[in-house]
Amino acid sequence: MSPTWCITKREIGSYFKSPIAYIVLAGFVLLSGILFFEGLFMDGFFVQRIARMDGFFFNLPFIFLFFAPALAMRLLAEERGTGTIELLLTMPVRDRDVVLGKYLATLVVLAVALLGTAPIAIAVAKLGELDPGPVLGGYLGAFLLGAVYLAAALLASAVTGSQIVAFIAGLAVCFALYAMGWLVSSVGGAGSIVQYASPEFHFRNLWRGFLDVRTLVYFASAITAFLVLSIQALEARKWR
Repeated sequence: MSPTWCITKREIGSYFKSPIAYIVLAGFVLLSGILFFEGLFMDGFFVQRIARMDGFFFNLPFIFLFFAPALAMRLLAEERGTGTIELLLTMPVRDRDVVLGKYLATLVVLAVALLGTAPIAIAVAKLGELDPGPVLGGYLGAFLLGAVYLAAALLASAVTGSQIVAFIAGLAVCFALYAMGWLVSSVGGAGSIVQYASPEFHFRNLWRGFLDVRTLVYFASAITAFLVLSIQALEARKWR
């Protein structure tokens, strides 16, 4: 069994053996449902009375803004704060194994969180004719968008030994990603750099049914960039 997979299994176990994961997951599902049916940034489902999931997907970038830092803040910051990171890295594992293992564990929790919102889609389908194409595209986009936010929050956790600081720093980085969506609306232009750099822009393309190779390349590149920076942050301890 590879070191990466061993670390992933350990992290998944630590998540679900503590109440933290269940609180975060319950909060994610509950907030998603409330914002969708009651509305905050746009009219709620019962106001629109249209069998579509646009409101649900529209709210997800805002929810991920808090969900990702809450989920990732302990991953490396806790190890640094308690000193167990040094013990872990004296084992036959590389910095890359540690980062990838912990990151994959967060993706499992993210998948569980999105799966927990399936009853929302089922309820909408019961109330009208729900087109499955945009829903499936939206969930794919939601997973990729959440993966980017988690990679960004993991980087914040890699540079500090305090979980509180990691949460605040992760929130700041995720907010910068979230704010790009506003800039896209104000700048405009299909070929603008700001537009291509916005994860929300690519996410919207997926939930509206536009599957583009450039979108997949963007998400893969953004995730890779944050993970490489996290690995570099761990390796930087060797030079102190």
